[in-house]
Amino acid sequence: MMNIKPTESELEILQVLWNKGNCTVRDVHEELTKTKDAGYTTTLKLMQIMHDKGLVTRDSSAKTHIYQAAFSEQQAQKTALDKIITTVFKGSAAELVMQALGNHKASKDEIDAIKDYLKKFE
Repeated sequence: MMNIKPTESELEILQVLWNKGNCTVRDVHEELTKTKDAGYTTTLKLMQIMHDKGLVTRDSSAKTHIYQAAFSEQQAQKTALDKIITTVFKGSAAELVMQALGNHKASKDEIDAIKDYLKKFE
């Protein structure tokens, strides 16, 4: 699998693409401006860089280019999590889980879902 290392700004753009599917630069830009100040040319340049890096694909057959994420949100999460487990938690997934559950109040539904998931490994 490719080495996925998006910056924070690139991750914001990927979130839009994962949520909305195929988008033009304008579509992405309009979504970004709902939550932050972003210049259109900045969004355009970022998306061009992301295309060069292989983070997004671009359909150039129409007058307006259509972009889509080159990988799924789940793939990005797995890559980021693998890196965190390896570097921060010395390879221990259990340490990561205990730290996460100790620092964040999980709802009863979340705890139940985790228990159900763990039963698969017994």
